[in-house]
Amino acid sequence: MGLLLIISCASFGQPPRTFDWVRASDEIVQLDPMQFHSGRVYRPGPDGGNMHVIIHARQPVTLAMTGAREWSEAQQRPETLGGLEYRCVREHVIDTTYECHLPPGQAMVLVLHDERTADRAIMKGIGVIVNRRGARDLVSPNDVQITYHSWSCLQNCVQPEYKWFLLAKEKFDVSASGKLYSVTPDYDGQRIWVKIKAQVPMTLAILPSQAADQAYDKPETLSSALAQTTCKQRGVQKIEFECKVNRGDGPQSLIALPESPIRSHKKAEIEFQTLKCLANCDLIESETAENK
Repeated sequence: MGLLLIISCASFGQPPRTFDWVRASDEIVQLDPMQFHSGRVYRPGPDGGNMHVIIHARQPVTLAMTGAREWSEAQQRPETLGGLEYRCVREHVIDTTYECHLPPGQAMVLVLHDERTADRAIMKGIGVIVNRRGARDLVSPNDVQITYHSWSCLQNCVQPEYKWFLLAKEKFDVSASGKLYSVTPDYDGQRIWVKIKAQVPMTLAILPSQAADQAYDKPETLSSALAQTTCKQRGVQKIEFECKVNRGDGPQSLIALPESPIRSHKKAEIEFQTLKCLANCDLIESETAENK
């Protein structure tokens, strides 16, 4: 039937993934006194995000994050740079690991500012004599190395991937014959989830399909079948519960029957789901049944 509640459920019974900051790329820039430099643009998701860089500079710099769109617009009007909203401001930086938590849904750019001041009168006079470029060359540039990092998986990165599948969801009239739904386990420890809401007490159980079929056709055999399973609920009207089934046990069935004979028109609602493995299923070990 249809797919429901798409949930990524990795690492059940497997060693957990190990994550850390991993060096991604380097950028080397040369800054003049009071010069700004914009680095990488970060685009966090709906829950925000984090960034991590290592900075090495010859002379002190100020680091900050600001909105990428606002920064781009301010390039046309440099006098507005000081009025931007800056986050995670760090001053007088020469060597540091710089981190910042970024707000959700907003592109942010890393900004560096050389903290040195320039004597404009002297530089202007020199510029007249040796031309503008020559005047710049008389001031030692501030060499800055930016080492960007990404949050990456280091160990146990490939894991089984699971998703919940809807096997049945319906409203029905309660009758003596009950209801029957089937599932074939794909791996040991496969989870089964059942929810019921009924106007009368009900008996529910996960049984081998052959035993369930027999109990469905001959309700008098239900008691002996129930004695062979631990996955059962008796006399319930509203409940959610889970069980686990194993591949080696073959097809299984959920049976739902009224606890006692019905003398009037009664309703019930039932929902039946299972957690199926979709990828890397060969990594599932049989002993994971105890860990799920």
